[in-house]
Amino acid sequence: MKFTDGGLKLRKGVIPSRAMEYVTHRIDEDKLVVTVATRHIQPRIDPFCLATLTVVLSAPAPDVIRVETMHYTAQGEPFPRIPVCENNCDLQVEEDAEHLIFRSGNVHAEICKKPLKYRLAFYRDGQLLTASNNQSLTYIRHEQKKKNYMAEQLELDIGERIYGLGERFGPLVKNGQRVDMWNEDGGTSSDMAYKNIPFYLSNKGYGILVDELGKVSFEVGSEIVQRVQFSVPGEYLSYYIIGGESCIHTIEMLNQLTGLPALPPAWSFGLWLTTSFTTSYEKQTIAGLLDGMAERNIPLHVFHFDAHWMDAIKWCNFRWSKSVTDEPAAMLSELHTRGLKICIWINPYVAQASEIFDEGVRGGYFLKNKKGQVYQSDDWQPGMAIVDFTNPEACRWFQRQLKSLLDMGVDCIKADFGERIPVDVVYHNGAEPKKMHNHYAYLYSKTVFELLEQVRGKGDAVIFSRAASIGQQRFPIVWGGDCKSTYQSMAETLRGGLSLACCGFPFWSHDISGFDLTATPDLYKRWCQFGLLSTHSRLHGQHTHRVPWLFDEESCQVLKEMVELKCRLMPYLYMQAIQAHRKGTPIVRPMAVEFQDDPACAYLDQQYMLGPSLMVVPVFREDGYSQYYLPEGKWTNLLDSRTARSGWQHEKHGYRSLPLMVRPETVLPLGAVRSQPDYDYLQDLELHVFQMKDGDRVSVEIPDLHGAIAATFMITMELGNVQIQTDSDKPYSVVVHT
Repeated sequence: MKFTDGGLKLRKGVIPSRAMEYVTHRIDEDKLVVTVATRHIQPRIDPFCLATLTVVLSAPAPDVIRVETMHYTAQGEPFPRIPVCENNCDLQVEEDAEHLIFRSGNVHAEICKKPLKYRLAFYRDGQLLTASNNQSLTYIRHEQKKKNYMAEQLELDIGERIYGLGERFGPLVKNGQRVDMWNEDGGTSSDMAYKNIPFYLSNKGYGILVDELGKVSFEVGSEIVQRVQFSVPGEYLSYYIIGGESCIHTIEMLNQLTGLPALPPAWSFGLWLTTSFTTSYEKQTIAGLLDGMAERNIPLHVFHFDAHWMDAIKWCNFRWSKSVTDEPAAMLSELHTRGLKICIWINPYVAQASEIFDEGVRGGYFLKNKKGQVYQSDDWQPGMAIVDFTNPEACRWFQRQLKSLLDMGVDCIKADFGERIPVDVVYHNGAEPKKMHNHYAYLYSKTVFELLEQVRGKGDAVIFSRAASIGQQRFPIVWGGDCKSTYQSMAETLRGGLSLACCGFPFWSHDISGFDLTATPDLYKRWCQFGLLSTHSRLHGQHTHRVPWLFDEESCQVLKEMVELKCRLMPYLYMQAIQAHRKGTPIVRPMAVEFQDDPACAYLDQQYMLGPSLMVVPVFREDGYSQYYLPEGKWTNLLDSRTARSGWQHEKHGYRSLPLMVRPETVLPLGAVRSQPDYDYLQDLELHVFQMKDGDRVSVEIPDLHGAIAATFMITMELGNVQIQTDSDKPYSVVVHT
């Protein structure tokens, strides 16, 4: 939200009280509490009719500083807050005549005590990260809107670039943009987003997490071009500054603060095929889809039933439609004999025609309106109610509906929707509805995911979520929402995934070939390449099936080869998944995150890193033309072994190739199995050695299917020869690329 009218004037009705002068401070247990005046105070003369702002510093984890700012302190922290995993550090405060210094590991905050010189600056290892300068922290009374706001402005350095803020489909670099945190079902072609995460990442390596579940308005070098402003309604604003050693380290620290991702099962990395949204679901149609894949030897691992597995206008009743099957358990058993896992579609709304609607009303399981009645709407299903996931009994009731399906043979769940959450409602736990609008998605996914962990066991639980809020990376996976079948939409889908990766979401998917409309054969093949080089890969659409032979026979071959390639990459990919689970490391990541010191990578949003060693360049043009950038070193295309050195590359690719570049000094493990993502990765393993020099040493860990390390290989290059030490007793081979 903008409060000024250019650089010199305020907008009509805006009355600011700006932090200008340090007054006093105290130590309150493990916190530093500072009082800041909004004008100069002359001792004993002018402490009257004065607005003060309270700034509280604490250290919830090493190299992290939490900053709470408030006008009226008696109102306390708003409820609910972002769930965090705190590991409070010992209080370290230093003081001299002019400064207060608050330390957290290698990060420290410095407050200037000079008259009219208030400034809160943040440093890592003595290097300035950013600062709240004099008059940047502001309490605002807005007479036109009849609201109060707290706003903070943090300094932008020359050349500093900002990334993140959730799943954003516009430019990757957020400088110059206004971004509001408010989950909406708006597709992928607007400034709306399904996944709003109030965290931004600087190319200087630090991150800012605004501790607010409701709407946060960001002005990223837009209201004041040399600052990032964030504002919230009310009297209280809190944020964390996370000062990692690098961009990747800061993302890891964000996940360690807000919750590390669960490890998805290896089978979930395979190919998913859905019935699509409005297509026919009859048994013979399903059999035709699966037989067609088998006849063409295209590996398939998960089959998904979308919305019409239930009868329309009864969503969700969690009952199989007779038009799909009379014997769901038998049907699911038959699909399991094909080696498939089964997924089903749900949402958190219950239509009044649903057989379980009255039970939900009697139990008090739905959100209520301000009169105490069940809130109902026609905004999706007729007369639908919305499950209240702040009510523990409602959560258990919802889980019981799903458990009957899991007992029947369903393996995983697509937890769709969760954005259309009203604010004129009452929650069981008394939470502020405006703060629950985004957070609802977290509670919904948490309820579903925890049931899957209980029934299937940890390590075998996976959901597909569309809406998300901060902390939801704990419940993998998410997908990018309703994209169109165009190259432009394919590119915006990638931008959304890269922005989300900057906010700590390592597991991500999208609808291969687009959800809306139907792709051309050309686009289908290009999107198959992109989709199988994402962590999770799903063929899904709206009006038509997305099986490849409906496009052309070459599509079948392209899809087959890409699925087989992904299966062979699983020793590498699953190790990256384990790193994400253990440390919070992003898998799909922007070039600017992996190569933050290379200025040429700053704006690259049509290529990405898949883990630390593979660079993927999807082809976004019908003529196959590809322009991409290689950072320092000699890179090798995994598909054809061609090499190229640092700089801009210009190539044309047919449908059986794309730039899939291996980073220099990499040892890439490739598995022996082309048909399954879950297998013994050590059996007949191939170690591909790329551009190693004498004296280089590379350690490669090979995982098992339970998230443990099955074996380690230490590869050393000595006088042009590869030397290997390993604790594996299984046969393996080595391929050297020079």
